[in-house]
Amino acid sequence: MNVEIPVSTTLDAADRRLLTLLQEDCAVTNQALAERAHLSPATCLRRVRRLIELGVIERQMALLSPDALAQRIGAGLTAILEVTLDRQDAVALDAFEARVAPEPAVQQCYRVTAGPDFVVIVYVPDMPAYHHFVQRVLTAQVNVRNVRAFFSVKRSKFAPVIPV
Repeated sequence: MNVEIPVSTTLDAADRRLLTLLQEDCAVTNQALAERAHLSPATCLRRVRRLIELGVIERQMALLSPDALAQRIGAGLTAILEVTLDRQDAVALDAFEARVAPEPAVQQCYRVTAGPDFVVIVYVPDMPAYHHFVQRVLTAQVNVRNVRAFFSVKRSKFAPVIPV
């Protein structure tokens, strides 16, 4: 049964506590989450399900450490790309997103203003893989005018947490 939930549904203090706690550790048991959020387990589960239905919780996943992985499976390369298109009409922008977003190497893709059209964060095993990605995904598109790349030499902070 699909129940349409109004977009204007507000989040109370308990919802915000749950969101903060889940961003810290989404693998915590419902029992432990309820205890930390000062809720009953049934209420906690119901609220988390509601937050998922509202689309506030998009997905739950594990964050991997690129440094720890590099020590165990080899090097990795993070590239921050500025991509400028020849045409910026809605169809062209949507087409670029549709081409780039499904790529496994693409970690993040942002449509931005006042400069390039997109900023794309890419993680690949090494420089040859980066070149292959750029040639296959970006330069193969006739609408890509320019790609400017910055390569990470050190990750000082990575905190995909949204303050609530």
